[in-house]
Amino acid sequence: MCGIVGFTGSRQAAPILLKGLGRLEYRGYDSAGIAVVHDGAIEVEKVSGRIAKLCEKTKDGAAVPGTVGIGHTRWATHGAPTDFNAHPHVSNDGRFAVVHNGIIENYLALREELIADGYVFHSETDTETIVHLLELYYDGDVKAAVMKTAARLEGSYALGILCTDTPDALYVVREASPLILGVGVGENYFASDVTALVSHTKNVIYMEDGEFAVLTPDAVTVYDCTGRETKKPVSRVTWSVEAAEKGGYEHFMLKEIMEQPAAVKAAIAPRLHEGRVCLDDFELTAEQLRSINKIVITACGSAYYAGCSGRYAIERLCRIPVQVELASELRYSDPMVDEHTLVLVISQSGETADTIAALKECKARGATVLGIVNVVGSTIAKLADHTLYTWAGPEIAVATTKGYTTQLAVLYLFALYAADRLGRIDEARYKALVHELMELPRRIQQTIDMNWQLPAVASRYSSRSLFFIGRNTDYAVALEGALKMKEISYLHAESYAAGELKHGTIALIEENQPVIAVCCNEAIADKTLSNIVEVKARGAKVLALAFRDNRKIVSQADDVIFIPRVETVFSAALAVVPLQLLAYYAAKEKGCDIDKPKNLAKSVTVE
Repeated sequence: MCGIVGFTGSRQAAPILLKGLGRLEYRGYDSAGIAVVHDGAIEVEKVSGRIAKLCEKTKDGAAVPGTVGIGHTRWATHGAPTDFNAHPHVSNDGRFAVVHNGIIENYLALREELIADGYVFHSETDTETIVHLLELYYDGDVKAAVMKTAARLEGSYALGILCTDTPDALYVVREASPLILGVGVGENYFASDVTALVSHTKNVIYMEDGEFAVLTPDAVTVYDCTGRETKKPVSRVTWSVEAAEKGGYEHFMLKEIMEQPAAVKAAIAPRLHEGRVCLDDFELTAEQLRSINKIVITACGSAYYAGCSGRYAIERLCRIPVQVELASELRYSDPMVDEHTLVLVISQSGETADTIAALKECKARGATVLGIVNVVGSTIAKLADHTLYTWAGPEIAVATTKGYTTQLAVLYLFALYAADRLGRIDEARYKALVHELMELPRRIQQTIDMNWQLPAVASRYSSRSLFFIGRNTDYAVALEGALKMKEISYLHAESYAAGELKHGTIALIEENQPVIAVCCNEAIADKTLSNIVEVKARGAKVLALAFRDNRKIVSQADDVIFIPRVETVFSAALAVVPLQLLAYYAAKEKGCDIDKPKNLAKSVTVE
């Protein structure tokens, strides 16, 4: 949620800030603004609405001269999405400007204290308390003022700060919110996401909680929470800016759906050597794995649904009980985990606030944590005992697609790896499943190629609320399918375990009610077929999803989406793809803003 950028150098800052904010649009926002130091004063321009409006107001930055500045896209939490609540915020004396990602939990107490001291507030935001604290503590030493201000803040924050007394410097602070420094030649940057930096530099520094830094055109200096300088490694970003462009597709989401064969291959291929799964980043021995008596998977949103699908593969192959918990619930549930629990923490960004909190809670109780994330150097990657990267590449659309399928791929790899180490799978079965994994990218491509008719199908199933049904692995797929439909088409869509229809849900079935039935688990396909017959008898219009040689389904469903045959334990990776496309084309039919759905953000970094 939200995005921040900063630049200091010899070039004009405003055009660079606007371009960086444009690359952060996918994170979700409702207002935007920039602040630039020029001739000893801070000039601020901000608007409610899209960045395009800010570009128009500033003539693409030309109307705001200056070579050092900060920018922000805001997703409203404290105060409505208005011009005066938009960032940056400026101190009463005009000396400081600040942008902020996160939430200051003690802002009300700070606000009352500052008002009592005579400070005047011009917004409803928690962020404005920060800039007034900077003014309060400033006595000529900006570094000291920043440290004192940060010490008063409770909550999460990534801060970018300007001061007119040091007109070529940027000050940044991180606590529980992502912040990355970009290292250039004669110019330096900061941003909340590497996407905003890669068109300028691929050399980055990942900041840790409690650290702050001073950036000038010629230097980047990082300090720990005591103010002592600390040496930080410079990492190299391996993907190009072109990877974040649409590449001829109408929307990023469609591009990312089409990238799934390559993304899943990137997740799987480097971890298969001579017919065996090799997880170089995962170091639990067979003896340590045998000490695990329970696995807990925790995540939010689509990552949670990936965990629901992965659970079946892990339990079936490893014969270890697995429970899947929403991170937003687990963090408050007094979880029953201990040193014999392995916790799998899944997050595309690695910065999901609830998931980080759940991770910390489980680690405090002695559990071993395996992080499954996409972003190198992210908070979860650093906090976890072990980390497996999904290698999905940049994902710009808010609704995840390749992020979800690569998470599934890594869960499948883990399931096979652990089953082999534990001796729970015979060699013939192991080799067969490894071969199936190797074939997944090709079969995902086949799934895309054979469903060219989905735009027409979507138009027949997007006129009213939808129900998704399935059993076992198919139910897990249905959960993600319904979420995709809700996220981008704004249609009401709910997923139900098909066997639960008679326990209440079937009361909602009426004439022409669209039902999406996932039927790719052959062991229970006949049971799902019976549920299709039940809803059809009550007037439902059924779109079924099944393996392409399933002829029984054709006689019962009104329409059928087919996927290539695959081992049931891995079927979710294929079955979800047509449901992603169905949601995409339904949203397109309705004229929705597909890449940036209303009220949603890519990375949920606040509770």
